Amino acid sequence: MLQHPDPAWMQRAAQMSLSRILPRLESVITDPAARQVFTRRLHEQFPRLFELLFQLYGHHYDFFYHLETMIRTAADYYCNRPDDLQALDTEREQDRTWYASEKMVGATLYVDLFAGDFNGLRERIPYLQELGVTYLHLMPVFRTPATNSDGGYAVSSYRETNPKLGTIDDLRELATEFRRAGISLVLDFIFNHTSNEHDWALAARSGDERYRDYYRVFPDRTVPDQYEATLREIFPEQSPGNFTWDSDLQGYVWTTFYSFQWDLNYENPEVLTAMMGEMLFLANVGVEVLRLDAVAFVWKETGTPSESLPQAHMIVQALNALVKVAAPAMIFKSEAIVHPDDVVSYIDVDESPISYNPTMMAMIWDALATRRADVLSYAMQKRYALPEDCVWVNYVRVHDDIGWSMADGDLAQFGINGFDHRQFLNRFYTGRFDGSFARGVGFGYNEVTQDLRIAGTAASLTGLEAALETDDAGMIQDAINRLLMIHSIILSTGGIPLLYIGDEIATLNDYSYEDDPQKALDSRWVHRSEFNLERAEARDDASTIQGAVFLRLKHMIDVRKNTRLLGGVQVAFFDSGNAHVLAYVRSRTILCLHNFSERPQQLSRDIIATHWTRRGHVTNTATGETVHIGDTIDMPPYAYMWLV
Repeated sequence: MLQHPDPAWMQRAAQMSLSRILPRLESVITDPAARQVFTRRLHEQFPRLFELLFQLYGHHYDFFYHLETMIRTAADYYCNRPDDLQALDTEREQDRTWYASEKMVGATLYVDLFAGDFNGLRERIPYLQELGVTYLHLMPVFRTPATNSDGGYAVSSYRETNPKLGTIDDLRELATEFRRAGISLVLDFIFNHTSNEHDWALAARSGDERYRDYYRVFPDRTVPDQYEATLREIFPEQSPGNFTWDSDLQGYVWTTFYSFQWDLNYENPEVLTAMMGEMLFLANVGVEVLRLDAVAFVWKETGTPSESLPQAHMIVQALNALVKVAAPAMIFKSEAIVHPDDVVSYIDVDESPISYNPTMMAMIWDALATRRADVLSYAMQKRYALPEDCVWVNYVRVHDDIGWSMADGDLAQFGINGFDHRQFLNRFYTGRFDGSFARGVGFGYNEVTQDLRIAGTAASLTGLEAALETDDAGMIQDAINRLLMIHSIILSTGGIPLLYIGDEIATLNDYSYEDDPQKALDSRWVHRSEFNLERAEARDDASTIQGAVFLRLKHMIDVRKNTRLLGGVQVAFFDSGNAHVLAYVRSRTILCLHNFSERPQQLSRDIIATHWTRRGHVTNTATGETVHIGDTIDMPPYAYMWLV
């Protein structure tokens, strides 16, 4: 990385470069009005883009060639952007924080498991609208190898979809239908690696030196062993080590995740240009949010963990600037599963304005197991604040496992040993702890660190599967209340709540994956089951379990979408005075309380009054019930309240 010591020089160099590039764009953007818009955006973004790219690639003799190539590529995609997306660009430039609205309610699903294919998904848009979804993340839909696909994350082409789902034109039509239905399309951008069957990888294997340099390939173990000294293993059971020998390459290729996923070489500026083209292609398909997969890993350096290096941020910031020039209706979502203190470093309007909140997710499950919310409250008081105009994507489950991404320092504040506590959580959520209500499955065990992650549906992890085994009505009700209570948190803390489709009808674990050789070694498939349409058809019957969950969850979603103060990011977590109860105030007006215990709890109004001054009869808008506030607030087991 090259850092020039003179900002004035950097400014002059940027101005000179832009003055040289602009005349050359006239042949690319022939319409004067369109060129004026593109030029305005380019003027706004070019100074920071130039500095970022100069720091990354300024030492390359052909730096200015690569710089101009990137701008011309952005101009090409801008010219080919459909009219309706151009109109959305203009709208989003006027409403730059559209994603912070209380109307944003997210969901994530696998197309094939939910609806079969793209056409089937179009037919089920009414179901999503009924639930209130306005932001839909489709799990990877791209072409992958027939066998080693990593659930879609081993991409063989970013411009072709899995033929079982349909064509790229089908996806484009689906995106249009989503926009008409008020739903923003979200897709993964797997930009740390490709599959070993991608055209670039195949060209490299055939001896093309240009494409060999798209990846990190080493002739022997000398350099890989130097790297390995400071790298961790991501999937030690399934894919130990970070390098794989390939006989066609006659070399060791960098493979952080699986042997069939080759890490891209972003030290080569041509790789960044190529991936920018793939990104803008997806923008023109109609993607409104790109989830940046494995963002922490995109830059490598010896003597470091090769995670969260400064250059990784620069790569994303450069792509952000180019998107704001060519397709500003699209934004980035960061997937940075790093130490809780580091997650926020990926979040910025000039990087990723929205981001997963992995710490809150992990600590919600921690609070359920321990019945104490004080550690969760403490962590959120420290870490929930974000840069201006940025929001969290809050969730209780996604397609992935639950990793215990909590800070040992936070636990120590309460006299808890981090290592021992994680071992307890692993036993609890795999049903090996006496009295546990959970039925989860372990994933990714590391014999050296004894790290383990947890797979399972939200309903099975909150106790419904175990309760149904006993046919105990009280246990079943507790499980339902736990499931609703944790969803109440993600719906009321601000940002974008993200539902994992199937959880809204209390779907249980599906152990049939063990009989499928392609899935048996990946226990995460236990919560990736086919959507049960028959179960969903009873969602309006409150006497059924799925109806009890769906109807109350839908009520909360409706309240959120019609309560302006539940949008945005104004939230103040505070100590409720009761270790079992999580408390926070939204926009200084709405008091949100969550009882993590199966026993009734009581709060002192004197403590609450420091943050929220109401008393008498108030409405719990989360349920529609009336709550009396006198000297105390009484909370039933696993109760959740949004008090207005």
